[in-house]
Amino acid sequence: MDNQKGTNIDFETFTWKIEDFSKQNTKNLRSKAFRIQGYKWRILLYPLMKNVDHFSLYLMVADALPPYGWNRNTYFKLALINQLNGNKSIVKETQQKFKGGHRRWGSFFVNLSDFYDSKQGYLVNNTCIIEAHVCISHLDTIQLNTLNKITPTKDSILDDQAASSRHSESTQHDKETGTEISDESDTLSSATFDSGLTEGKVQVSDLTLRDLIDLENLGTEEAAFIPLLEEACIWHPSLIRSQRKSSRWFKLWAFTTLGQVLHFLKTSKVKDMDEDACNHLQVLWEELVKHSGFQLAWLEPYVQSALGMKVHLKRTTAVNKLKDCVVALEIKMKKLRGELDAAEAEFEVARRALAEAGKDFIEIDLNAELGYAMF
Repeated sequence: MDNQKGTNIDFETFTWKIEDFSKQNTKNLRSKAFRIQGYKWRILLYPLMKNVDHFSLYLMVADALPPYGWNRNTYFKLALINQLNGNKSIVKETQQKFKGGHRRWGSFFVNLSDFYDSKQGYLVNNTCIIEAHVCISHLDTIQLNTLNKITPTKDSILDDQAASSRHSESTQHDKETGTEISDESDTLSSATFDSGLTEGKVQVSDLTLRDLIDLENLGTEEAAFIPLLEEACIWHPSLIRSQRKSSRWFKLWAFTTLGQVLHFLKTSKVKDMDEDACNHLQVLWEELVKHSGFQLAWLEPYVQSALGMKVHLKRTTAVNKLKDCVVALEIKMKKLRGELDAAEAEFEVARRALAEAGKDFIEIDLNAELGYAMF
């Protein structure tokens, strides 16, 4: 790790070099844990899946910390290095407070089509290079707009010569449980220094689900919804923002109903989606959409898919019956073929025995009289 000093901010740098990128599991790609100023971090690559058309990076807390009761005021820059032209490296920097509700912060960097195009310089020889520049501060009064005026230092931009000599860390996959993720579209405040493009700041609420409703006094059934609701609120902070002015009981109803839908989708199987199950989910969903005030476009495709399972289940039942019928007939045909093969073999044995017995045999009318002669 390198130290960088500029505008009274002391950064330490970690470089992550991902080789054989096309062979990596891009649905769960994160760096090895690295330590800066006594704290452990990782760089997370936003999952690259079929429904994702952009390349995004996150800085995440890698320490084993409790869900609540801690915070870490951090300045950091994430950089996607352009290996062909250092001036085109994309650097985003921000000040954020990491805590139980927000363990990860990140941003959009480049369209996937540009990232995968080797001529653009971000993925060259199936290798990409990512940097994290981190500064931990215990002061809560430093203004974010001061940080946003910082321009990338020479050390943070790789030219062709520096690229060949920079110390880097190789890819390592680490499985981590219980990690919370913030939704980039709702929670990020960052500045981009690529071709003069600057992203605007987005105001972020410090409220968590526990600030809105009393989770400790929920019933046993509702308590099972808590992990699902907290995860949903981390990915979609608009859920919390939409309920800040609602009454206590309305908040409880809204989140409990959402929890029921999430729990239903999480625990139900396709085979469970009969008429009653679909009707139950349909009623919950309609009430949630009409009255809750939540923005639920992210959830709707999964609900509609679940409701469509009723038709699929009926067709599956019909298809399975036909499959069973075909299998039974196939077994019967195999049995009959076996019996036919045995009969043919027995027939051939009998035919040969008949041919052998018929040699030098003169056939006589068995109804003829034996008789005798007198002379």
